[in-house]
Amino acid sequence: MTFEEIDLLIRQENADFTAKGISPLYQVGAQAKICIIGQAPGIVAQNTQLCFNDASGERLRAWLGVSSETFYHSPHIAIMPMDFYYPGKGRSGDLPPRSDFAPKWHPLLLELMPDLQLIILVGSYSVKHYLHRHRHLSLTDILRKYDAFLPAYFPLVHPSPRNNIWLKKNPWFEEDVVPVVQKLVAQILAK
Repeated sequence: MTFEEIDLLIRQENADFTAKGISPLYQVGAQAKICIIGQAPGIVAQNTQLCFNDASGERLRAWLGVSSETFYHSPHIAIMPMDFYYPGKGRSGDLPPRSDFAPKWHPLLLELMPDLQLIILVGSYSVKHYLHRHRHLSLTDILRKYDAFLPAYFPLVHPSPRNNIWLKKNPWFEEDVVPVVQKLVAQILAK
């Protein structure tokens, strides 16, 4: 199966979105070396058809040490949310991504990216899905032990402004963890 064939199937199986003119939001390619897996597009990202096109994206790009140009236009960076469509608004923020979406589509797309060297897991939904054997640990504990998941995965807290309190309580994350992910990303992109 090709990227184009998978995209067509995604659009067909999400006909309600397609009928409204809403395209699935993700970016993949055969040359990808790094894949960023977040939760689901926010409404701004969906409306602009640009992944992480918000304050979360600005912080994420800073954490990774990449420019907007590199983030959006490098063939070496793929972005696959846990759901490719905005899930809607809940009582305390956006609804979670659909739980059956990533298990169905991610394996097909990942198979077409043979040069992947690192998968960056952004936020609890992707961390829990990909590091499922460690569900008994809190996200904070997983982030403290980030190096146990290398070289395949690098877990990150979601860069949302909603997590400013967590970041304030856990300064070690930006002091100790962020420089490591920046170094890894730079090394991979330089190859």
